Amino acid sequence: MMNKTIEDLQRDMEAAAHALDFEEARRIRDRINLMRGGANATEAAEADTSGLVRQRSGAMGLGSSRQRPVPPPGWKAPSKPDPMTSGRKRK
Repeated sequence: MMNKTIEDLQRDMEAAAHALDFEEARRIRDRINLMRGGANATEAAEADTSGLVRQRSGAMGLGSSRQRPVPPPGWKAPSKPDPMTSGRKRK
């Protein structure tokens, strides 16, 4: 059980979901995510993921799932184009 690959775990997860054992399917899904994140099979099997809660997009309000970029210190926004000259072709 410790040496299962992600493909083996996906088959187990689908079988658990088909058998309506959603708690087991959730545990296997969390193990797959840990392995994709860099954990080895032993670490993923031993990890306790029972307290993890996933944030749903939009759960905190409209647009809350969007990442907000932080400009580096000293960065200045470029000037906006002149509306009188924008869209005109050069000769």
